[in-house]
Amino acid sequence: MRILLISDIHGNKEALDTVLEVPHDMVICLGDLADYGPSPSEVIEHIRLNEIETVLGNHDAAVGSGIECGCGYKYKHLSVSTREYTWRNTTEEQMLFLRSLPFSIEKEIDSLKLYFTHGSPRSNYEYMKQDASESELEEMICGIDADVLFIGHSHYPFVREFKNMLIINPGSTGQPRDGDWKACCAVFDTSTKKTEIIRCEYDIGCTCRKIKERMPQPDELIAILKRGY
Repeated sequence: MRILLISDIHGNKEALDTVLEVPHDMVICLGDLADYGPSPSEVIEHIRLNEIETVLGNHDAAVGSGIECGCGYKYKHLSVSTREYTWRNTTEEQMLFLRSLPFSIEKEIDSLKLYFTHGSPRSNYEYMKQDASESELEEMICGIDADVLFIGHSHYPFVREFKNMLIINPGSTGQPRDGDWKACCAVFDTSTKKTEIIRCEYDIGCTCRKIKERMPQPDELIAILKRGY
């Protein structure tokens, strides 16, 4: 089975539409549907109506429940300012949907135990980085029983082997921060255990025009989107 992994869409409907064209058998979203981007309502509605299984991201919790999102200092001011926009442009039904998202999803496919979460198995506010030490990973993994762990949150794609576990981050679909503006996703094949990180060009011009027309601090948001960080 080819599982398409998407994460950190952040209100970028153009990027979401493009990555969903990647051939797949199943889609799992690793959270953060809103904030930063101009189309939070459209993104949430697409995920909700198409019943795409999704875990709770830190921004989903902040939007849905009004709690602190735990952003880093570099982006926190944008998170705060765009959340007001997000709240004005989402329905109560969509807010309820965000509040209903689970912390994690577990599946067994082709005899592989798969664990999906946003940040780490310990916290959806925690960054699991590619260069984390083995002792750091050991603490964050918290002894979960899985062959493959899928995470998002950092906006950086990577694949790393740790002991008997494969850790996969598909990067950010809607707001990459690894220096490449193209929408990022990953496909994991459960039969071969192979992972493909995929970058997709999308209509970034359309997204930027929406930001300019609708959102606070548009110049900074557009610059980050175009730079990919």
